[in-house]
Amino acid sequence: RHFWVPTHQLRIAAASRCSPIGCSASEGLSQSGTKGTRTHSLTRRFESMGGNGPRELAIDIYNRWLVQGPPETRLYRRRFLVLLVFSLYSLLNAFQWIHYSIITNVFTRYYGVSNERVDLLSIVYMLAYVPLIFPATWLLDRTGLRVTALLGSGLNCAGAWLKCASVSPERFPVTVTAQVVCSVAQVFILGLPSRIASVWFGPREVSTACAAAVLGNQLGTAIGFLLPPVLVPYTPDDVDLTGHNISVMFYGTAAASTVLFILTVIVITNRPPLPPSQAQAVLPDSPPEDYSYKQSILNLIQNKAFVLLLISYGILTGSFYSVSTLLNQMITACYQNQELNTGRIGLTLVVSGMVGSILCGLWLDHTKTYKMTTLSVYALSLVGMVVFTFTLNLNNIYLVFFTAGVLGFFMTGYLPLGFEFGVEITYPESEGTSSGLLNAFAQIFGIIFTLIQGKLTTDYKPLAGNLFLCTWIFLGTLLTALIKSELRRHNVNMAANSKHLQAVSDTRFNLQS
Repeated sequence: RHFWVPTHQLRIAAASRCSPIGCSASEGLSQSGTKGTRTHSLTRRFESMGGNGPRELAIDIYNRWLVQGPPETRLYRRRFLVLLVFSLYSLLNAFQWIHYSIITNVFTRYYGVSNERVDLLSIVYMLAYVPLIFPATWLLDRTGLRVTALLGSGLNCAGAWLKCASVSPERFPVTVTAQVVCSVAQVFILGLPSRIASVWFGPREVSTACAAAVLGNQLGTAIGFLLPPVLVPYTPDDVDLTGHNISVMFYGTAAASTVLFILTVIVITNRPPLPPSQAQAVLPDSPPEDYSYKQSILNLIQNKAFVLLLISYGILTGSFYSVSTLLNQMITACYQNQELNTGRIGLTLVVSGMVGSILCGLWLDHTKTYKMTTLSVYALSLVGMVVFTFTLNLNNIYLVFFTAGVLGFFMTGYLPLGFEFGVEITYPESEGTSSGLLNAFAQIFGIIFTLIQGKLTTDYKPLAGNLFLCTWIFLGTLLTALIKSELRRHNVNMAANSKHLQAVSDTRFNLQS
């Protein structure tokens, strides 16, 4: 069903400062006052409207614009610096996630532990995220971007320095503790790309900005695949040399983390002085006094389209986490003495995904075809996983490079698509809340998939574990096809760009079913 706002009703509303559905709907919006006061009233009305909320919100916004004109918006150059600093400390956090798993054989030899215990250093990132994401997103909604960014960067720095104290064969518990600190930092990092993009970037660049923010995390994973095998080669007969090489990697990471924490303190603020888009302009600067984080979560869970996205996003992203964690074990099971190439294959997997992320972001900003793009990339990820599965053991390492690149292009390229699609179908709910839930499901599926695929890989070789993932990704493709696309944020921004009253009246808004 669709809803049209008749032109004559809008004219009457503009003249009398009354809404097409009643005077009280627009009175609060037409009064003079601060942006926060006006948007506070609008937001409270929207949250109380239930099923017809998007339609009512659109009418109220139009009435306000007809009387007062659209709110002032502006783009600031500082937004690029904010994006850069966030991307860099996100990069280091991702590097610290994967730099154990990609050289599993080195750490099992150095610390005298099993493969499973080294895998735990990757899984702990996923374990920590699930229970902590709810207080973290609550904090983001309550305090804004700056406090969350400082916690993420600060904890990442603290964990990196603690790892420097773990360079001794008997100090495996210390390195586990350090990794736990870094995993807590991740909770304050993964949900920020969509928030930074929405708060700082304009409607024609928001998807690209989100992709660039996610890109930093992906680049960290790529460097985590590439550098550790180079910095810490496998030297089983010289424990002292191994310890020295590990300390070089740890101290370098700690120094870079310290610099980025200082930059975070200097650069990142909650928001620019003026909003970058009309969709941001109509939202309050801070939560209303009666804001309920619990109600916000319930609103998202009751959104059928978002629930489908939660599950499908969790499946594909969890599969990527599992493949990344177990890549060393899969490659070394099929190709002997290829530890260095394992890192290069991982680099290929992620770098191709970085290209996919940017291209998908640019495509979304240009076309706004969220549903079609998300479904297409998901289906092609399934194809890539199937091809990777059946070419892994063909005794051709160069073919593995190619298939890993294809898999990474689509599987990693999907990550920002899920974020942006989630924001669109849940607007005006907080971007941090929707992104946090998406990441929580990704961690849950990542834990389950890593444990099961790891067991299948150990007991039945990599083919069994990869077929397990293929089955789940196929299910995720079907779920993605069922998602109803309702682009709420895009509709608000499009309304602001209408040059004539007739164009406004012809804008259609989907009703919630």
